[in-house]
Amino acid sequence: MEASWRQVAGGRGRARGRATAAPSGNGLHLRGAGGGREKGSVGAAAPGPSPSPSPSPSPSGATSPAAAGSAARRGPAGPGALPTSPGAELMAQRKFEEIKKANQAAAKKLVEEHFSSSSEEEGDEDLEGKQGKIVANTFITYTTQTDGDVRELERTKQYLNEAFQAGAMTCLICIASVKRNQAVWSCSGCFCIFHMPCIQKWAKDSQFLVSSLTDDDFGRRDYPWPCPKCRFEYKRSDTPSRYYCYCGKVEDPPLDPWLVPHSCGQVCEREFKPPCGHKCLLLCHPGPCPPCPKMVTTTCYCKKAKPIPRRCSAKEWSCQQACGRKLLCGQHKCENPCHAGSCPPCPRVSRQKCVCGKQVTERSCASPLWHCDQVCGKTLPCGNHTCEQICHVGACGECPRSGKRFCPCQKSKFSLPCTEDVPTCGDSCDKLLECGVHRCSQRCHRGPCETCRQEVEKQCRCGKHTKRMPCHKPYLCETKCVKMRDCQKHQCRRKCCPGNCTPCDQNCGRTLGCRNHKCPSVCHRGSCYPCPETVDVKCNCGNTKVTVPCGRERTTRPPKCKELCSRPPTCHHTSQEKHRCHFGSCPPCHQPCQKVLEKCGHLCPAPCHDQALIKQTGKHQPTGPWEQPSEPEFIQAALPCPPCQVPIPMQCLGKHEVSPLPCHAVGPYSCKRVCGRTLDCQNHICMKECHKVTETEACIGKNKAGPECLQCEEGCSKSRPVGCPHPCVLPCHPGECPPCVQMLRIKCHCKITTLMWNVVQRKITTADVNEKNCLSCCKDQCPKELPCGHRCKEMCHPGECPFNCNQKVKLRCPCKRIKKEFQCNKVRENQISIECDATCKEMKRKASEIKEAEAKAALEEEKRRQQAELEAFENRLKGRRKKNRKRDEVAVEPTLWQKYKYHLLPVCAVLVLGFAWYIAPGAS
Repeated sequence: MEASWRQVAGGRGRARGRATAAPSGNGLHLRGAGGGREKGSVGAAAPGPSPSPSPSPSPSGATSPAAAGSAARRGPAGPGALPTSPGAELMAQRKFEEIKKANQAAAKKLVEEHFSSSSEEEGDEDLEGKQGKIVANTFITYTTQTDGDVRELERTKQYLNEAFQAGAMTCLICIASVKRNQAVWSCSGCFCIFHMPCIQKWAKDSQFLVSSLTDDDFGRRDYPWPCPKCRFEYKRSDTPSRYYCYCGKVEDPPLDPWLVPHSCGQVCEREFKPPCGHKCLLLCHPGPCPPCPKMVTTTCYCKKAKPIPRRCSAKEWSCQQACGRKLLCGQHKCENPCHAGSCPPCPRVSRQKCVCGKQVTERSCASPLWHCDQVCGKTLPCGNHTCEQICHVGACGECPRSGKRFCPCQKSKFSLPCTEDVPTCGDSCDKLLECGVHRCSQRCHRGPCETCRQEVEKQCRCGKHTKRMPCHKPYLCETKCVKMRDCQKHQCRRKCCPGNCTPCDQNCGRTLGCRNHKCPSVCHRGSCYPCPETVDVKCNCGNTKVTVPCGRERTTRPPKCKELCSRPPTCHHTSQEKHRCHFGSCPPCHQPCQKVLEKCGHLCPAPCHDQALIKQTGKHQPTGPWEQPSEPEFIQAALPCPPCQVPIPMQCLGKHEVSPLPCHAVGPYSCKRVCGRTLDCQNHICMKECHKVTETEACIGKNKAGPECLQCEEGCSKSRPVGCPHPCVLPCHPGECPPCVQMLRIKCHCKITTLMWNVVQRKITTADVNEKNCLSCCKDQCPKELPCGHRCKEMCHPGECPFNCNQKVKLRCPCKRIKKEFQCNKVRENQISIECDATCKEMKRKASEIKEAEAKAALEEEKRRQQAELEAFENRLKGRRKKNRKRDEVAVEPTLWQKYKYHLLPVCAVLVLGFAWYIAPGAS
């Protein structure tokens, strides 16, 4: 197994140190030629397998030096491997470095050559330009000397250009590109190229669809098939079965990169259309043959001018002299210039008689014979009748009633004067009636025979029903035909159809493969014909175009135009930067703006900003968090010129400093320092930022505040006399403060009422404690609550309330029957209590007896219920029958208390309550 660097380098090549580039899908892979199996080379392949995997290659196409060194140090593997010396390892490392450097240099050179001079588009344009020059040189003998119509020459050029361009030729049946190695067929009418299998299937399907219209001639007649594009009809025998070149000389032409695809490379030699006796001199080519380039000597249309040599394709020419040939009217001559074909009708007007000579009118000289609308009226030779023909030419002829005439049934002949009518012969008419089966049974009569009224057994047209009816009436049943029409989509639905269903008359209307047009044909089977239209794909300016089948314009890239963009500049410059024709908006202008700024008169040095992209925000607000935010839109708008940045020295407003300012910001400015001038209060300085100050005579040079400086709005901060808590009421002022004369607001002891004392502050502050308590009292009852829950009865006072509540409260005995009133302070001291009397005790005793009786009755009832359940359970266990159970059951008679306890209990309760209310002390 060879070393990895030798595998990447390309094996055992002789050209050591040389690299070749192999193009791939992703980029360029370099193949360097590694050293061969020379004598003394290190790292050559050994006959035995390698004991370890090869080192991984580096990104440059070779292994790293360390990996190569390790591979070299390992040496050839196998039983006969010789040990390598340090000198050999060093030589192998040196060779590896040389090969690596050579590969890197070759890769760098290849990349520079590929991308140095032009981009990919410029390379494509150069290639297209070379192809255009080759085609132009091919037709130079035609374009320089050909006269007349050159439309066929342009079509040939277009077909040649499409043949050279990959993917330009498209099969209109499968809408796929026609490749160089595919068998094709070319139409002789429109020269459109199709795949051989596609056109064979098309011809077969077309013949089947046409021949299957009727069942009678299915597969018998030789129906033609049309070209998918131009509808040129071919016979069945013309269906292509073999692949020929364009001129039809070579079958299965080989693929040659130096020839036009599908061409044999020989001289075309096809007859020109229209035939002129010459043959095409171009090599085998697609499309129509160009005009015949042969030179012939020919005269003009009218044969008056001398013969001159001209191209065979334009050998017919006009000398532009008056034609002079006599027109069909025989009176005037043709005044048109020399022209081809017969002369046009005479354009003059003359007075002409009709053929009978009764009317005269002005008519075109080109049509002298005309008929009026009057009856001839001439007397016939019989002398009894007149001619009833409309205006005619020649004699009127004999009287139609002269000679021998037949009777109406054509069985007898009579010789009578023309003034007498032919009588009937009396025989039966015996003419064949309209039905074609029976004959007329009337006697010889004039006029048409009556309708056939014989009753016959008739079969309907479809043959499904029979009916006896008059012979002259047709019989059509009501059965609707259920056969499918030729389109195999709709039923016939015609009443009493004989079997030859009419073709489907509905419109197909399916969208064709081009997605631009709809099928105009009637409803049919199979796929629709391809769209025969062609579309011109043009560049933006329209000077360059390429014609493609309809539907391919969406995937066809517009042709590259070499013309310069002719759009006017969208900015204020008179001319825009030169660039080629393109789609979309022009690239932004990078020329200097150079507009004169209005404020300072300087020129704008910034790049042109008339068409700047501005992000448009706030156009659409999302309706909720579920809606995805839309991508920002950019619009082109003109931006104003940036501010002028020329520096100009300026002094600040407060005259603190001098700084250079940009031109757009020139003017009075503030240095952002504090003003620092002394205010009128003589206590503070102006804290306003640097500002303009109007200096008066009083403040010049004294650093005093001016009218623009701040006015001191702070209060007086001087210390107050001892005991005065109020500040000075005057603003900041010089000198001493006036004495304090303010009123004092004091809260009362209960904190509810605010008291205003109109006394001097000095007297209130010097009063003793009793006087202060008296002044702070509001003279109302104290709102505080005592611990017992009652309100304090004292007047507004400081400190805690005295606990001497004398309010009366009610007390009751333990059974709540006896109640009395006492003072609150005595009750809270537990000095008074009320005990129950004998009546209360008697009521308690009776109530307890009633409760015990109820509990005893309930206990007996529970025992009885449990005994009954136990007996029932034992009876179920013994399995006795129902008769024995009834016999063994013992009837238990309930007591009076158990029967009437629910009635006696409420009565007893009412009696006890009434008695208790009666003996209560407060009941009276």
